[in-house]
Amino acid sequence: MRIALDEARAAAARGETPVGAVVADPATGAVLARAGNRTRELRDPTAHAEMLAIRAACAAVGSERLPGLDIYVTLEPCAMCAAALAAARIGRIYYGAADPKSGGVEHGARVFAHPQSHHRPEVFPGIAEREAADLLRAFFAARR
Repeated sequence: MRIALDEARAAAARGETPVGAVVADPATGAVLARAGNRTRELRDPTAHAEMLAIRAACAAVGSERLPGLDIYVTLEPCAMCAAALAAARIGRIYYGAADPKSGGVEHGARVFAHPQSHHRPEVFPGIAEREAADLLRAFFAARR
């Protein structure tokens, strides 16, 4: 999660919403991909940290699927990212701050609870929650 928090801080420095994500192999501890939000920079509404990390990890392993791999993300994934994580067959999701407004895992859409979800990863919320939430609060407070 420390690397994901570093990615979130880098995103904030670029003027992006401070969210970071890391895809790792729990068997080896290897980091396969890391990313921070780049929606403004890339002018791409899908350039969330999770989406970028999924794409990079898939390229690294040479497959559209990431079974047995973990993703660490500083904010609860939105519905779009949760659906992509299901499609990628990610093994486990570790996230920091909950997102009651736009979350797609345990709030809002609850993507994995739908019968249409083809895959349901294990979910571990609240990892470094305070630090992740503080980054988001400070970022938005400075913009007001």
